[in-house]
Amino acid sequence: MSIPGLPSSIRLVEVGLRDGLQSVPAMVPTAEKVELVQLLIDAGVREIEAVSFAHPKVLPQLADAAEVMAAVPRIDGVRYRGLAPNFRGAERAVDCGLDELVVVVSADEEVSLRNQRFTVDQILADVERIGALADRSGIRFVVAVACAFFAPARGPVTRDERLRVVRAAVQAGADGVYLAATSGEEEPGEMYDGIAEVRRLYPGLDLGVHLHNRNGFAPANALAAMLAGATWLEGSFAGLGGDLWFPGDPSVLGNAALEDLVHLCDGLGIATGIDLDRYMLASDRIVELTGRASSSFVSRGGTRASLAAASWPDAIA
Repeated sequence: MSIPGLPSSIRLVEVGLRDGLQSVPAMVPTAEKVELVQLLIDAGVREIEAVSFAHPKVLPQLADAAEVMAAVPRIDGVRYRGLAPNFRGAERAVDCGLDELVVVVSADEEVSLRNQRFTVDQILADVERIGALADRSGIRFVVAVACAFFAPARGPVTRDERLRVVRAAVQAGADGVYLAATSGEEEPGEMYDGIAEVRRLYPGLDLGVHLHNRNGFAPANALAAMLAGATWLEGSFAGLGGDLWFPGDPSVLGNAALEDLVHLCDGLGIATGIDLDRYMLASDRIVELTGRASSSFVSRGGTRASLAAASWPDAIA
């Protein structure tokens, strides 16, 4: 049975190599990062956030960004994205063979000051400069709206705060914008309303959602976002990542597991181009490399197909 209003296909963006690895102390060598990229490509992943250009002293786990980009396979249809926290990072990024550059702007002032040490206005001024730099360099430019719905130590973010960043991104020439469920406490209703409003105001905008899963709502939020008109969803292999400076049990502070999003879309008949069984090779490998247990439902509970194929002795063991 199909659900009216869902798309026939959706793009899924893998962010584990950046948002995942930045949250764990393990230093994954460059060669193993490139190995992971190849596993992702073999599974059908075509959009990969591979690197960050934060200062190496801030994120030593990602200090090899240039080396990673020099070594990843170049295949038609595969797009590599990197994150630049500021203009200086963007200047480094544009010379590394990226296809896409993303800059993050928090919709919440306090989070902006604490996490990026600049006001929202200061970061928005950088957005204009980074957008112009990306345009001159022939690189696709994406703006991420962090804390687009909810902020810690505060609660819900207002629509005006959210739209302020979206409006500035569009004015800066962004090729795409995504709304980030940064805290993992976002609810499906506010997700639907937020995406639907941006879609109504900017009908031609390439609009995505970056999902975290603290409250277990990531699959529901993914469904709400697709119903509201999102054109892509973001997650991480094994659910790795998350802003661990938020209080809470680390086992629930991850990104949405991309394998769970693939499984969800498979069940809804929404094409992603990703083979779930092959994708799990990358998910299992990142668990080996980091020692961080997977938070994905697929890895812990299996799939409908795997359970249907089980024999009764196995099923009741």
